[in-house]
Amino acid sequence: MRYLPHTDEEIQEMLEVIGRKDLDELFCSIPDECRYDGDLNLPAPLDEWGLNEHADQLAEAMTVTNEYKVLVGAGNYHHNIPETIPSLASRSEFLTAYTPYQPEMAQGTLQGIFEYQTLTARLLGVDVANASIYDGASALAEALLMGLRASKKKTKVAISSAIHPHYREVARTYFAPTEYELLELPVGDDGRTDLSGLGDIESLAAVAVQSPNFFGVIEDLEAAADTIHAAGALFISSFTEPLAYGLLRSPGECDADIVCGEGQSFGMSRSFGGPGLGMFGCKKKFVRSMPGRLVGQTTDLDGQRGFVLTLATREQHIRREKATSNICSNQGICTLIAAMYMSSLGGSGLRDLAKLNYDKGEYFKAQLVKNGAKIVFDSPTFNEFVVEFKEDFQPIYKRLLEKKIVAGLDLGKYYPKLAGKYLFCVTETAGKDVIDTVVGEVKS
Repeated sequence: MRYLPHTDEEIQEMLEVIGRKDLDELFCSIPDECRYDGDLNLPAPLDEWGLNEHADQLAEAMTVTNEYKVLVGAGNYHHNIPETIPSLASRSEFLTAYTPYQPEMAQGTLQGIFEYQTLTARLLGVDVANASIYDGASALAEALLMGLRASKKKTKVAISSAIHPHYREVARTYFAPTEYELLELPVGDDGRTDLSGLGDIESLAAVAVQSPNFFGVIEDLEAAADTIHAAGALFISSFTEPLAYGLLRSPGECDADIVCGEGQSFGMSRSFGGPGLGMFGCKKKFVRSMPGRLVGQTTDLDGQRGFVLTLATREQHIRREKATSNICSNQGICTLIAAMYMSSLGGSGLRDLAKLNYDKGEYFKAQLVKNGAKIVFDSPTFNEFVVEFKEDFQPIYKRLLEKKIVAGLDLGKYYPKLAGKYLFCVTETAGKDVIDTVVGEVKS
């Protein structure tokens, strides 16, 4: 099977048009010291069936396959996906839909985004949600920049150190070449962000807090909003597990100005960490500072309902210095999947599923404590929590791995002071037998 679309004759024709005799001459502008001289050590080509077999062998080499139960979340969560979603999302009219620059060509795509925006706004409790951003980490970084735009003339933003470490790293990367200052706020003994020092920070534009945070702890968003607003800053509420808002009060209800996070839990498989979905919303008064694109509803000349790109204040549409961000697209297929997932479950379904996740987490915590473990933070949690064991957990971890259970994440890599303490996550995909197996190993 050939993967190169051009014949040798076609390649020669193109070279003649541009005045080159062969492909080597095409790349003559590249200095010799930057070019590889020799044959590439590549294996022989495979046919379609041989390639499939090779891919299967590579998959078998993975330490964790689909047979394993993974009790780790840390920003990426294993949830059951209704079969309706891959069945619908894989239809050609969705996968090959035209990009929504021209509304007359893209009404289906635009309507799908509009429905996603509506469902997202309801879930997060915001006035308006955009058509999505690339993932939760870039959504947070864009929210911080948006806070600076909306605040004007202020030069500092602060983020909780209980926000996902990867998200904080992305934010630092965004801010490294700028003149703005990015501060990190400490975490108290209860696992919640310590906001007591905000009043001492001058020129503070925005403060970001994640709930549930990286430790699974549910932050007091109402109290956070009061403290942050009293310091004259905008409140950015971040998340990695949107399912939690099927049970908890939404960030918008708690007076968050900007809400952003990762939507992977809504119908997207883990797939080695991707793809992701950056969910993003805000209060209406900040909408013109919002990054990305926004789809709106209108009527055509015949009075029929239609959809258009209402706001897309980016460098492709307006002068570069006036653009709100360089976000040039949205996660079209992922937004469609998330909309299908939210629609499939509905409000009551999301609430029931969130309650199931919460109840399993509480059962797991109670059983671990009963058998000698300690829950590190005593604040309420959703479906994740940090555990400290009386003895070294590594031997138990290895025994459980032999039983095809990945039991927790050692936090030492991200928080050296928490080395030897493990972050556990339990969702609806983990049965009571799996939880009891872990508890039994801890007990023994």
